Amino acid sequence: MTIDIISVIPELLESPFGHSIMKRARDKNILDVRVHHLRKWAVNEYGQVDDYAFGGGAGMVMMCEPLVKAIEELSAEAPFDEIIFLTPDGERFNQGLANRLSMKNRLLMICGHYKGIDDRVRQGWVTREISIGDYVLSGGELAAAVITDAIGRLLPGVLNDETSALFDSFQDNLLAPPVYTRPVEFRGMKVPDVLLSGDHRKIEEWRHEQALQRTEQRRPDLLA
Repeated sequence: MTIDIISVIPELLESPFGHSIMKRARDKNILDVRVHHLRKWAVNEYGQVDDYAFGGGAGMVMMCEPLVKAIEELSAEAPFDEIIFLTPDGERFNQGLANRLSMKNRLLMICGHYKGIDDRVRQGWVTREISIGDYVLSGGELAAAVITDAIGRLLPGVLNDETSALFDSFQDNLLAPPVYTRPVEFRGMKVPDVLLSGDHRKIEEWRHEQALQRTEQRRPDLLA
């Protein structure tokens, strides 16, 4: 899979993709993440990519020309399955959407800044708009990192145990059950006996019951 990201502050994305699971995915050539500086397509020698909003008001707006030039140049290499604008008013990102996007071959993400992007880019070139939550960030870079991580770990060969992702929270609309490791007893608190029984059927039944209980207590909306 290839993910291209357009940003005005590409430095913000150096660390998230240079460590841990994302680094492993890139080293294995399973995931190719390319971060592009929007100022490469600036409208003048000063690197301008934004301007004042028509109608007045505080804040700058990212211009059509740099964004469209970037999209068209990157699309010329190979078509994108989705051109995604990261914005607070987009559809809410969840595990189901992560699963669907992980099946794509090539994605482009546009990181907004300032007061957003000229709406004509959204109307004419963007195919999907995504929000990672009901709050506002300084820019779309952190959202791009979150989405890339959620997608990347689902790709075959990225995780050492490929079944691990199947048991994550939200994969079956349930929160994950509690987990334990050694020692068996710590400050009077013991690991549930069923996990030490070696009976895999009982263990799976226990985990499912715990997942249901945790979901009902913390996220009853998922059960609905």
